[in-house]
Formats: sequence, C-alpha cells, structure tokens
Amino acid sequence: MGAYGLRPVVEIQFADYFYPASDQIVSEAARLRYRSAGDFTAPITIRMPCGGGIYGGQTHSQSPEALFTHVCGLRTVMPSNPYDAKGLLIAAIECDDPVIFLEPKRLYNGPFDGHHDKPVVPWSKHPLGAVPEGHYTVPLASATVFRPGSELTVLTYGTMVFVSEAAALETGIDAEIIDLRSIWPLDLDTLINSVKKTGRCVVVHEATRTCGFGAELTALVQEHCFYHLEAPIERVAGWDTPYPHAQEWAYFPGPARVAAAFKRAMEK
Repeated sequence: MGAYGLRPVVEIQFADYFYPASDQIVSEAARLRYRSAGDFTAPITIRMPCGGGIYGGQTHSQSPEALFTHVCGLRTVMPSNPYDAKGLLIAAIECDDPVIFLEPKRLYNGPFDGHHDKPVVPWSKHPLGAVPEGHYTVPLASATVFRPGSELTVLTYGTMVFVSEAAALETGIDAEIIDLRSIWPLDLDTLINSVKKTGRCVVVHEATRTCGFGAELTALVQEHCFYHLEAPIERVAGWDTPYPHAQEWAYFPGPARVAAAFKRAMEK
C-alpha cells in the first residue's frame, strides 16, 4: 500500500507482538527507498503500545525501541504526552519513510510519575493534555527541554519523563529533563547543549539496560561532551530479565532509583 501511493497507519496491539512482522519491517519497508534508488518509498506508520506499569507480564510490557533504532531506514518516535502524540503522529503519516510510533501504554490515562500507589492524575488536569483540534506537527527529529535546570541533564523519553520529573522534585536537584520524543533520528544538538551546560548526565529508560538505547546515548555524550563532564554518566534502566508480573515495581525504574542516580551524579 505504501509503495503504491497510500499512507497506511498500522496498529500492532502490543509492541511485544511485532516480531512476526519483523522481516517485512526490517527487510522490506526499511530498505525500499535505498534499494530502489529513491524510485519507491514506504510511508508506513506502525503504532505500537509499549512499556510496563499495567501488570502485563513478560509478553505485554516490553520496550523494544533499540531493536528499531538499529535498523537503517526506520524512524522511531515515542511521545510522552497527548500534545506531542498528535503532532508526531501527523508528522509520521506525512513522512515518506516508515515510522515506528511507540505509545507508552501507562501514559494513556495520565502523566504517570512512577508512584503506582497514588491516584491517577488525568490528562484533563495537565497542561500537555490540551490538544488543538486543527492540523499541526511536531518535527520528527526534535527533542524538547521538558524541564529547564542547571545542575544535571536527564536524557529520557516516554513514561520516564514524568518519573524523572518526580525524582527531581523529591530530591530538590535542579535537573534539566530532555524529552527525546524522536529516538531516532536524534536531536543531538539539544542533548549536547544541555550536557555542556550542566556538566552532569543521567540517562533514564524503561527498556533493559544491556544494549538498550541508553548505551547509545551514553556513548554520544561521552564522544561530544567528555571535557565538559564533571562526573561519570549514570544510567537507570530496566533489569536484564523478562518483565516480571509479580515483581512489576521492582523492575520498573521508579522515582527512587532515578533519584539515587541523581544523587550519585551530584556527589562525584
């Protein structure tokens, strides 16, 4: 459909279910523009709810973004709020490349901050829950400064944006939170400028730690900001295990784990 002029929007019920379609996504859609020397494109938007926090267990809670960012020809985005979700979705549909559109399922009901024992705050009570009815886009390769700060930089996306905000408020550390929004291509300038300003960096994501996208972020910061760093880069991520149902909140990188990383970065 995409190759013949349409702009299909496909939904996979959970990101965990994309594996049977991986050959078509990786070998066909991602390569079509390159292998046809630009004669054909695959403007396909693939929506996938991702992440945990809903007691979905090991096959309904995965965060596979790093599997897509590894593939040349794919764009990968993950909004953290309704305003960005609409703007990024329109931009994804208008893009001539295939776009993996990841939707953190725990954010559907509101800006979840990692405190699962507290009442859910609905989007209707949050400024970013106000979504214009008309046409607008959020550029696919643009990060945003979610929370300005001066003491350390947090590089994160999706649900972890609000978890990091909670950690900053609870510790009193003036953290600048960068919401990547577009995981790949990456808005590298915004990331670099923030780390050079603060001199400290904490990378936060929900996916497993080993070979997660945080490893790429850490490498980029080390490469571009080495002489500006005042402390080693900290990483907070999911554990290298399947997502456990019974131990959901021991796996989920909550505010306490993020706050501990903030403190370590400030003490060194």
